[in-house]
Amino acid sequence: MTKLSGLGLTIFTIYMRLFYSLAFTSFIVAWVAFFSFLEDVSLVKFDGLTMGTSYSVTISGNFSDYEIASVKDKVAEVLYRLDREIFSTYVLTSELSQFNRAVVGKPFVASAEQLEVLSLAQKVFVETDGAFDVTVGPLVRLWGFGPEPPKEGSVPSSSSIERSMARLGMENLVIDSSLNVISKTKSIELDVSGIAKGYAVDKISDLLVDSGFENHFVEIGGELKMRGFKTGKINWMPALEMPISNKGEAYAHLDSLGRTIAIAGSGDYRNFFEENGVRYSHEIDPRNGRPITHGLAAVFVINEEASMADALATAYLVMGLEAAVEHATASNTASYFISHDDVKGEFYQTYTPQFKEYLVN
Repeated sequence: MTKLSGLGLTIFTIYMRLFYSLAFTSFIVAWVAFFSFLEDVSLVKFDGLTMGTSYSVTISGNFSDYEIASVKDKVAEVLYRLDREIFSTYVLTSELSQFNRAVVGKPFVASAEQLEVLSLAQKVFVETDGAFDVTVGPLVRLWGFGPEPPKEGSVPSSSSIERSMARLGMENLVIDSSLNVISKTKSIELDVSGIAKGYAVDKISDLLVDSGFENHFVEIGGELKMRGFKTGKINWMPALEMPISNKGEAYAHLDSLGRTIAIAGSGDYRNFFEENGVRYSHEIDPRNGRPITHGLAAVFVINEEASMADALATAYLVMGLEAAVEHATASNTASYFISHDDVKGEFYQTYTPQFKEYLVN
């Protein structure tokens, strides 16, 4: 056990001698989530595509083909609405795209889902001192990590960064839930990809409960939520994939403890570019307009709500290890961090006591 300077609390640290020559070869939230129950005939699984990624739903219990087909259609309908009709920045007719084109100061009627997501985003923005900011899109594009292919010489000038940062800030978003409207005081644009998948996981989980499927496991793009048990009161036991292998090997196993929990992760190592020997991560710090440079490589957060876990995992990766652990401890957030040591060529893991209780090994 070791103590982080200035925090005054004990956190658990495990060192893994994983040399950088091996490197991470799989996405940080690529989960071996279903390895422990694929052969259980009492489980029904269906999947599909949404939000530019895949989704998977696993249900425990004995249900008719009609019941499964019906809820499968309902899940697809909800995800279509959340993605194509509300949160997409690629679909020009989506609610978010229309708001991004709206005139500054003009009230915009928003859906209940949009209001919920933006209200939570604003809350996390404040609590993390701006580390989580859904207005960061202009900076992401400026650094070459947007939908357009990156340009040669993707490192922008300081003046370009300053101009893009002038278009940022959740403080420029006005939310009036009583009138179901939002507006902007500056020409900002929103991108909720750092929270929308988690929110969708929550909505699908709620849908399953309302439809009578209390025991289930939902995954969208690596963000997870599990409720109840497998047959026989057996806990759900997801696993994190070995980050140095593309063979689907598990290196950390978790036990849901029979609770309703959500797990989300964020990592910086897979999407990046190098220029003049310098590595630039896709994870942009909205507070200074530049890619993160600290040693924190990946973060996992457990929360009752996947939307909150999703947003906090993104914020913590931006904040860096010490600030993230300080926030996680103060808020009793179960969090797990993987950092890299360039000098020793090692990865090491740090986790809060709240996360430790879910670890099997």
